[in-house]
Amino acid sequence: MSTINPNGKEIFSVSTDFCGQKLTMEVNRVGFRSTASVLVTYGDTVVLGTAMVGSKPVMMDYFPLSIDYEEKFYAAGKISGSRFVKREGRPSDEAILIGRLIDRPIRPLFPKGYRQEVQVVASVLSLDPNFRPDAIGMIACSAALMLTGTPFYGPVSGIRVGRVNGEFKAFLTPEERAASDLDLVVAGISSGITMVEAGANEVSEEMVAEALTWAFEAYQPAIKLQQELAKKVAPVAQEYELILPNVEIQAEVDKWVDGKFGDALHKPYPERNELVSTLRWAFHDQMREKLGDDYDKMHDEYDEAFTSALHKDVRKGIIKDGTRPDGRKLDEVRQLSSEVGVLPRTHGSSIFTRGLTQAMNIITLAPLSFSQIVDTMESNDEERRYMHHYNAPGFTVGEVRRLSGPGRREIGHGYLAERALAAVFPSAEDFPYAVRSVTEIMSQNGSTSMAATCSSCLALMDAGVPLKAPVSGIAMGLMMDNGKPYVLSDIADAEDFAGDMDFKVTGTEKGITALQMDMKVHGLPVEILKEALEKGKIGRAFILKHMIETLAAPREALSKYAPRIEKIKINPDKIGAVIGKGGETIKKITAETGAQIDIAEDGLITIAAVDTSAIEQAMNWIKGLTEEPEVGTIYEGKVVTIKDFGAFVNIMPGIDGMVHISELSKDRVERVEDVLHEGQIVKVKLIGIDERGRLSLSIKAAL
Repeated sequence: MSTINPNGKEIFSVSTDFCGQKLTMEVNRVGFRSTASVLVTYGDTVVLGTAMVGSKPVMMDYFPLSIDYEEKFYAAGKISGSRFVKREGRPSDEAILIGRLIDRPIRPLFPKGYRQEVQVVASVLSLDPNFRPDAIGMIACSAALMLTGTPFYGPVSGIRVGRVNGEFKAFLTPEERAASDLDLVVAGISSGITMVEAGANEVSEEMVAEALTWAFEAYQPAIKLQQELAKKVAPVAQEYELILPNVEIQAEVDKWVDGKFGDALHKPYPERNELVSTLRWAFHDQMREKLGDDYDKMHDEYDEAFTSALHKDVRKGIIKDGTRPDGRKLDEVRQLSSEVGVLPRTHGSSIFTRGLTQAMNIITLAPLSFSQIVDTMESNDEERRYMHHYNAPGFTVGEVRRLSGPGRREIGHGYLAERALAAVFPSAEDFPYAVRSVTEIMSQNGSTSMAATCSSCLALMDAGVPLKAPVSGIAMGLMMDNGKPYVLSDIADAEDFAGDMDFKVTGTEKGITALQMDMKVHGLPVEILKEALEKGKIGRAFILKHMIETLAAPREALSKYAPRIEKIKINPDKIGAVIGKGGETIKKITAETGAQIDIAEDGLITIAAVDTSAIEQAMNWIKGLTEEPEVGTIYEGKVVTIKDFGAFVNIMPGIDGMVHISELSKDRVERVEDVLHEGQIVKVKLIGIDERGRLSLSIKAAL
């Protein structure tokens, strides 16, 4: 039975089975004034996808598309844990990362030269806690775009895949995700894959390829459902004008550059960049001289044509001659250089250089209480012990740029490098520290996120963080020509701009830890992606070999400036004894020792201080409060009471045991007072605990 909304339009929906649950798309129920809006329901998750399209082209030299993902705390039945801010504000890093995840497979599906302003938003209105909502957000955005009438070559679908009991599965529960050795997001269109992102626990390239094949088949029902919805709605195609380079101008520019590019520009960076810049200025001077004052109005169009000619020359050299812009072979990595311990007062540092790309990384160690509290719609105040931050100011690309906070790119690159090392990061029990890793990019010429990965690995090992294995990363490129793939190792800027795909892969000698693929073409088959993965494995191994030559393993000792941290595991029932009434006991311990003490719910206590004697003092204090008597252990105790039959000795705070007169000495003792007096410190051995918990001690056995 159909329903009519207040505007006289029919409210209707379409549904299908999608990975074992019902997926529903509904239109005309909300968002009356948007260009298009779709309510997507999957389980108890409901996401509103809205799309707004500007009526006129924007005079910009790029496509003004924005795609955002909005967390709503009410969707999860939560109020923000922040003490001061209760309404949603700036998107969390997690929301920004999901926004990028949705953007990357959608953006390449608009035609070149499209300049209408497009804004797409995925708003999570209800959250099913049994799975992550990001894939549903992607589907909602794509479905909304399909109803706008824009030249969107969708639809797009995506799923998050893990491996449970050796089998691939989508929409994993939190418990299944924690147990899975693969966390893979795959998105694409009906004919091929357009985006891949993964974190993994050293898995093989073969397993990733199998997962891609499985995911490609699994997301098809959501593609067909969007096509069914679009057919039913039948949106009116919008009129638009593509802003493309003038064919005559492009031909003129191609003629001018003929013979000036090619071999003449096959030079190492930065010499090649300088030659290109010199040629560009000479080109503009000659065109201005030819066209006169009118040229200023046409400058940008001619400049774009020059850049297009440059990209075509890059592709021509690779496809026809097998020669890259800087003269390298297709599988050749740029010159590598790295060093560690470069900053005197930091806890760990490194510089990693690949060609013109250079990253410096700095490590800071701190007690566990410095871990980051993650307050998002999905999380329940989770803690992050390992944090990676990435900075790349304007000077790194030779530009004058205002300093500001991190943008989406910086957050994305930092997260990728963090994910690359997370699989080999030690547990809190093995290394009770919070660790902040900061990559300061010093120079950019392609693949800075992979330089951040390599530099952070070296700096972590320089800091003495006991990584399970070293991790390297490489950025690979791909160019397609008549169905034939040309895979490039360690791509630089020119190849990235002219190529059809770039992908970054990180891992250990054993397997992959992180992966990110973005296609500029309309989908690629799994076979080609598999070939790229295999060649990336070779490049990774080459870079890893260089890193190991610089620093083969984590240093055995921490920096003298790093805090010393010791840990002790106690019975969780004893936590109250350490904290005391109103925190009185723990405050006294920290005040008198100067140590910082952190207590976890599972009974793990970490004690931090620069002075090791302070740690020892606090440790002994806590042991005295929490240790339980153990038969066979020798204790140093104080005689508190003397009786005719023996003496009572205090061996722990609040715990006394009795030394019978027969256990005072190897010789016969007539009177206890002959060998002991109250207040005397003696060594005793615990020789028994009866059924009532009473302790039997022996001085004789402790001798």
